[in-house]
Amino acid sequence: MNNSGNSKRVLLFVHGRDFKPGAIDFGDLSISALTMGIERDCAEMADHFNALDKRLAYYGDISNEFLASKGLRYDETLDIGDRRNALIKIRALEKKKNFSVTRYDRLPGKSALSEFFADTVAPLAGGIGLSSLLMRKVGADLSEYWNAKSDFAERLRERVRSSICDALDDGSQIMLLTHGTGCIVAYDVLWQISHDAQYAEKYRDQKIDVWLTLGAPLGDSMVRRRLLGARKKGVDRYPSVVVSWHNVSAEDDYLSHDNTLADDFKPMLRQKQVSFIRDYRVYNLAVRYGKSNPHSSIGYLAHPRTAQIISEWLQQGQVTPLPKSIF
Repeated sequence: MNNSGNSKRVLLFVHGRDFKPGAIDFGDLSISALTMGIERDCAEMADHFNALDKRLAYYGDISNEFLASKGLRYDETLDIGDRRNALIKIRALEKKKNFSVTRYDRLPGKSALSEFFADTVAPLAGGIGLSSLLMRKVGADLSEYWNAKSDFAERLRERVRSSICDALDDGSQIMLLTHGTGCIVAYDVLWQISHDAQYAEKYRDQKIDVWLTLGAPLGDSMVRRRLLGARKKGVDRYPSVVVSWHNVSAEDDYLSHDNTLADDFKPMLRQKQVSFIRDYRVYNLAVRYGKSNPHSSIGYLAHPRTAQIISEWLQQGQVTPLPKSIF
């Protein structure tokens, strides 16, 4: 991703599971999706966004290597081409009012069965503790992340942790943007720098301005039980380095089937560990390989809600600060 611009203001993107293109191609595609949304809906902030320091916490090479070792195949050239095609289709939607349920219902490949799974089966499974079976079915890499005998999780966390800590060391104002299972990795890192003795002494008093989660599985009961700190009590249970938390979940996104996080992490508010947690429900209009994909990062990154949240964060820096005294 582009490392130019204002070094004191950083947008850091953490991707999710499955095979990923190389860091340069994936970063460029992600920036293109974000830029598309800003230019479409918040054109007055386009110059500020373009000047923003954009960074990618990339661990796709680690995930790709592991998945390949399991005999899974990946065509990187085809994946890049399909992501570009998804962007082209979304670019044709020139107004944010097009991101509606009417448009979503007309996408190819939608079926009553997939909607039933996303709306009914996945939430029920999560509620009775069976969602680990669903998670294993959709992600060998996620299962490996929770394998206590493997160093896979710490290798991923190290990539994300070094990216976050580098930005904090720079004294930067940070928006942390995470997608899918990347939200799990990021949460664990945020807990580490809040409470782990190895990192907390240096970082627990520093803050990330905004955490924006896209398609996060953090509301799932099984996932919450496996997060770092889950067995702790009181303030030691949750991260304490985030000021504002926005959570965006798409209709029919199986991975974020429990789409509200404000209720699940309410103790963070009560304990004054975060200023607010706000949930949003959207329609992800990405089409991947000829069918609707409501979990697609392309669709989330290019969505009007994402553009609005980023624009509002950028505008914070344009507000004249209040005088030290009004008397």
